[in-house]
Amino acid sequence: MDIISDITEMQNRCLAARAAGRKIAFVPTMGFLHEGHLSLLREGRKRGELLVLSIFVNPTQFGQGEDLDSYPRDLARDERLARDCAVDLLFYPAAAAIYPPDYATFVNVDGPLTATLEGACRPGHFRGVATVVAKLFVIVQPHVALFGCKDFQQLAVVQRMTADLNLPVEIVGMPIVRETDGLAMSSRNVYLSADERRQALSLARALAHGRQLAADGVRESGAVLTALQAMIEAQPAARIDYLRICHRATLQEQERIDADSVLLLAVFFGKPRLIDNGPLLDQAKPC
Repeated sequence: MDIISDITEMQNRCLAARAAGRKIAFVPTMGFLHEGHLSLLREGRKRGELLVLSIFVNPTQFGQGEDLDSYPRDLARDERLARDCAVDLLFYPAAAAIYPPDYATFVNVDGPLTATLEGACRPGHFRGVATVVAKLFVIVQPHVALFGCKDFQQLAVVQRMTADLNLPVEIVGMPIVRETDGLAMSSRNVYLSADERRQALSLARALAHGRQLAADGVRESGAVLTALQAMIEAQPAARIDYLRICHRATLQEQERIDADSVLLLAVFFGKPRLIDNGPLLDQAKPC
């Protein structure tokens, strides 16, 4: 595995691979890898002849007062895990290389996909996401890029951007990977105290209860949300940022649950903020 920080070198390596007919699979991350990331890398290894991992804590997707400076980082550990997954190239650029002092170009995905949920709670977040993903696609030149379904809205935004800009990249969404107790894996789980982590299991329980209510024939979104809100708010540290049932493709809120319904939530447990999601009917796809 080669570790590359220079943009020109990275781009040249990938362009040469494409010219040689090698299929490039790409997994963009902010590092502090966990099993969710590793599942993307293993699938990428199956799909590509050159597997590229990027680690870049993207400053433009963090808002004022968010955890840019304290976001967990452990490059040495990430390198070991990447080697175990047979990564070929690890791209580790500096922020000043991606965003030099005279940088002035950003990518905006307008409309309902970015106006709600994370977009409403974190203004400018998806501008940063779309910009850095577009730049990484230009640098890495992937044929296929893999993203986790835990960031459901992010995946939808990347898919929309890729289609709108006619980028020749296949976007693959991979299922959420959970701890044995149901907590969705996240780099930010490290922020949770033992008690907060115990309370955070209410998210997985709420998703399971929502699915059970739907299986029992409850189709009114309001009734399901009321029940789930009570479950989560029973935890002393919990503060709900949003709890919505939306159409999986448009992210528009739904009054009635159907096969396209997805439950999306963001909840603070003390200071840490966790997101999770899942379909409400068994026949629905995870993302």
